[in-house]
Amino acid sequence: MEECIRSLTRRSRSTRRFIEDQRLSEGILRDLVDIARLCPSARNRQPLKYIFSVEPEETAQIRSCLLWALDLPDWDGPEIGERPPAYIIIVAPEGCTPDPSIDLGIAAQTILLAAAEIGISGCLFGSIKRSDLSHLLRLPEEYEILLVMALGYPAEEIRIESLGPDGDTRYWRSSDGIHHVPKRSVDDCILRRTQATQ
Repeated sequence: MEECIRSLTRRSRSTRRFIEDQRLSEGILRDLVDIARLCPSARNRQPLKYIFSVEPEETAQIRSCLLWALDLPDWDGPEIGERPPAYIIIVAPEGCTPDPSIDLGIAAQTILLAAAEIGISGCLFGSIKRSDLSHLLRLPEEYEILLVMALGYPAEEIRIESLGPDGDTRYWRSSDGIHHVPKRSVDDCILRRTQATQ
């Protein structure tokens, strides 16, 4: 089990270029949400709701409401042929309590891991033109957009790299098109270990 979750996590990278003509069905998205709905939820309130989009005309409009790869300022996003064929938009009632952000993180990661298990990649977007997207989706006023997930079959290679001595965590794309993602070592992630008693 440990190797399985480790393998899925390594494969579940933020993918920004997809095989656009390899469409995803709404049934696949429904299955992913069916797994996410089983996740823990603060006080079991289960505030998250999901909106699917798989129609090319609508997915193109959703794409225009997203800000792509802020650490790649010279890149305007995926080109024709490599755009995401599907989206899941996660929303919740405005002002709901408890704060749904923990539920959101758990559900989003669960969806990405479940997607990775069937060869699908995704990218999470918090940088969203929310008013434009709310209008496009005809979202009821009492709901707010929390996160947008782009999904599809990957059309890029992503490599995990060791963090360099300068500590720069920004991702980059090399001239051969490979996307590089620096990660801290496990020792750098551990702030304190328990002290042995004397």
